[in-house]
Amino acid sequence: MRIVSRFWLLLLALLTASAAVWGVPDKIIKVLPHHLDLNGRHAVSPSLFERDAYQAMLRLNPSKRGGLQFDIQWKARKRPGRTLQLRLELVTVNQPKGSPFTVDLEVTPTGAFGRWKRVKLDKALTDRLGEVIAWRIVLREGGLDLSEQKSFLW
Repeated sequence: MRIVSRFWLLLLALLTASAAVWGVPDKIIKVLPHHLDLNGRHAVSPSLFERDAYQAMLRLNPSKRGGLQFDIQWKARKRPGRTLQLRLELVTVNQPKGSPFTVDLEVTPTGAFGRWKRVKLDKALTDRLGEVIAWRIVLREGGLDLSEQKSFLW
């Protein structure tokens, strides 16, 4: 009986260790683009319904916008000496065709659990860029794309 239970404990330990090492894919989980108001808020209350209503109001009233914010949830395996980048690419009304506006951010690998990274673009920059047509977020390592999330029109 003890040999059988030790076998199952050993098997469980090996499966848990392998899941911790190999089971974490490098990926972007979710991207939430938001307009910001002139006070830097994307919502006036914690309610998701209120947030969506406020975002609709900001989309319809460009004069009340104070910028743009992207909340990015991502995760990646930890390895010694590993450096990753999150790249935000925007196609806007005022950008030349074929050359999206890009923002690169250095990030540290997270391990098994995801992290959130926030990218804020101020009013002056968003006014210069114009209305956003499409966006893409890419998780990169050494110039190689590991994962991406993009808007419908990308």
